[in-house]
Amino acid sequence: MAQMIEMRVTWGQTMLELTKTHPNLMILDGDLGNSTMAQTVAYNAPDFYMNMGIAEQNMMGVAAGMASVGMIPWLSSFSCFLANRDLDQLRVTVTQPKLSVKMAGHYSGILTGKTGKTHIDVGDIAVLRALPNMTVVAPADSVECRQAAIALTDMPGPAYLRVTRDATPVIFGEEYRFILGKIVTVRKGTDLTIFATGVQTTRALEACDLLAKAGVSAHLVHVPTLKPIDVKGIVAAAKKTGCVLTTEDHNMIGGLGGAVAEVLGQHYPVPMKIHGLQDCYGESGPNDAILEKYGLTPRHVAAAARTLLRKNAQSRKLRRNGPPKQKRAKGKKSSADRRLPW
Repeated sequence: MAQMIEMRVTWGQTMLELTKTHPNLMILDGDLGNSTMAQTVAYNAPDFYMNMGIAEQNMMGVAAGMASVGMIPWLSSFSCFLANRDLDQLRVTVTQPKLSVKMAGHYSGILTGKTGKTHIDVGDIAVLRALPNMTVVAPADSVECRQAAIALTDMPGPAYLRVTRDATPVIFGEEYRFILGKIVTVRKGTDLTIFATGVQTTRALEACDLLAKAGVSAHLVHVPTLKPIDVKGIVAAAKKTGCVLTTEDHNMIGGLGGAVAEVLGQHYPVPMKIHGLQDCYGESGPNDAILEKYGLTPRHVAAAARTLLRKNAQSRKLRRNGPPKQKRAKGKKSSADRRLPW
């Protein structure tokens, strides 16, 4: 069984490590340090920590001011707040002047039901991906989270890191190296290509095992960087099988599926299906029940893959053989036999 680690814990520990090498680092906490683990820095390196209270708009403005004088502020709060409450301040004071403000969007995705429906945001990728100059990253596990946090700290410009709350499987080994803007092949296959992002990649990996038992060879590709998107990598992965499924813990509109569709629609159109939340809000409840209700389990991913393959096979057959011929009633002329009025 894979090791389970909370990504938020890894983020807090990584920020503490970075205080030793980045004297201009500052953690700005939206009064949620015990939930996001920003308290790791608060307790162990208090000079690198500021509690900004429940005032996200003000926090973003402070971060912009810090970045304008050479500091590297990391905003720490729930993803629902960072992607929405301070959006205008982010747009005007950070992304337009391309300031190096970093955001750790904790409690992301559907699995925050115990915090209440209003704290669930499944549109953060869509919102932030649409902002010019913004970098958006959704790591699959704690190993990738740590490396991505370091990479975003060192890169110029604004960035958003999508962090989950609960412990999730570790799928990458210590030899793994995160490269900003590049996709990662998790498993090779020949029948269809599955693109996944964030912790949904771990469920997609389980789905590949289910498909293999049914005789389906899935090529699984993890997309940690939603923006800038790896155009060449996505096209190459799609060419391997000629059939694409995307899956994500996010609204099916504007997230990974939309990003991949934008790439393939312009560069290499193939049969494709977008799997994710069906343009709806989440609700309170335990994780397993929520995953089941909204169709994000490995079983649902595998079912979506089989449906896509079946429809693709039917389409190929139709293109090859043409539509079924209909028998003509005796004495009735076909349209080809009738003279046109002109």
